[in-house]
Amino acid sequence: MSLKRLFFALLVRPFLLVVTGTNVRHAERLPARGPALLVGNHNSHLDTVTLMSLFPGRLLDSVRPAAAADYFLKSGPLAWFSRNLIGIIPVTRGGRAAGEDPLAGVSAALETGTIVIFFPEGTRGEPERFKEIRSGIFHLALRHPSVPIVPVFLHGLGKALPKGAFLPVPFFCDVFVGEPLERSSDKDAFLAGLKARFEALRAEGTFPEWE
Repeated sequence: MSLKRLFFALLVRPFLLVVTGTNVRHAERLPARGPALLVGNHNSHLDTVTLMSLFPGRLLDSVRPAAAADYFLKSGPLAWFSRNLIGIIPVTRGGRAAGEDPLAGVSAALETGTIVIFFPEGTRGEPERFKEIRSGIFHLALRHPSVPIVPVFLHGLGKALPKGAFLPVPFFCDVFVGEPLERSSDKDAFLAGLKARFEALRAEGTFPEWE
């Protein structure tokens, strides 16, 4: 068994059970194999491990989150943790301005059959608040037209471990898995459709604080 699978089996899953008691709706909609894009709203560092923990151990080695290289690879211990226990796909923020392709790593992972976790807002927002969706997910959709894009709405994790906090607090959380997103070659229509899908999943619960 890989170190990553052991980490999730012995530490992550028990921790999430105690701290968040996550309730998953429509788990049957999760991709059973890659390549696939699992696209979620982003309020907490717990978002990533929560989404990864939805998959059985046998799939964990092929589930990888896209994450900011400047944050997660900035120090030795954090870089080791990010690469070996989480298996991040480093994304260079601002790379396009420097002539780089910030999504090259994500594309390469999809081409090898990876289930990629991708947060289209690009960074964590305030608890239970939604930031503007950036265009990266649209460009990935154009590059990989046959790869399913599965939206997931996360609620409560921004309160269990909000941005800037270091210690989690117990808070019941919900995960709503949606049907694969329909494609559009028009960027504005695509992004509007994704936001509408998030809002529809959110509407399955009663979360008045969502904006």
